[in-house]
Amino acid sequence: MGKKKRPVAEPAPYVSPMFDAHTHLASCGARDEASVRELMDRAGEAGVVGVCTVGDGLEETELAVAAAYQDPRVWAAAAIHPTRAGELDDAAKARLTEMAAMDRVVAVGETGLDWYWLDTMEGCASPEVQEESLRWHMELAGAVQKPLMIHNRDADADLLRVLADFDGEVILHCFSSPIDVAREALERGYVLSFTGNVTFKRNVDLRLAVSEAPAGQLLVETDAPYMTAEPFRGARNESTFIGWQTRVMADARGVQPQEMADLLTANARRIYRIATAS
Repeated sequence: MGKKKRPVAEPAPYVSPMFDAHTHLASCGARDEASVRELMDRAGEAGVVGVCTVGDGLEETELAVAAAYQDPRVWAAAAIHPTRAGELDDAAKARLTEMAAMDRVVAVGETGLDWYWLDTMEGCASPEVQEESLRWHMELAGAVQKPLMIHNRDADADLLRVLADFDGEVILHCFSSPIDVAREALERGYVLSFTGNVTFKRNVDLRLAVSEAPAGQLLVETDAPYMTAEPFRGARNESTFIGWQTRVMADARGVQPQEMADLLTANARRIYRIATAS
């Protein structure tokens, strides 16, 4: 018996403007000016007016920053992913400090804590190294006065403990924690950014968090090429398909998709200090 055929995603019914608050253009195959433009053109046809692209290590972060200067619809974040925190040597710190100060770099991230991969990923940074890296990125975000974009996997208590020492703006990317963590984060003023997993049937807590959050503390993202929303879960993802989670978030708040798209894009413009994302 052959392998099950992988689904092919399609854009949601059109609404605009939409802003993808966290994607990985390079991992989606957009690694030069022509391919970045091609992907962004597809996304634009689906209503997307801008994206923030992110790297996991220094090489992909360089590509993210390059893309932000190649296409006016692209902005970037700069950091070393927590699982790769061991790569944060003096040279990496110097380069990230340079990039974080650039005008089209709008956040420091993704940094954070990831306990999920500790025992299964070869070379995954230890908890101590991850926390040290997170604290360095916190200092960088404070120095450049830009939001701190957080990756968190199975590290809720430790993450909240460390972030208590940071007084800047925090974005909890790909939010996937229980409702009590969402409530604590919202009480602290953190921004919750939801990806395709908010559409998964079992994730009732995520939709509850969307419904309870103050309007200004919400973002939407794809985390592409991962986390494709229902009804195309398992398909290759890109910013073109962000409308599906936007619609689910609208349903959770009892508003129309257009109103939700307007709100989320306005939030992205404010949080990332972008004047031209609409």
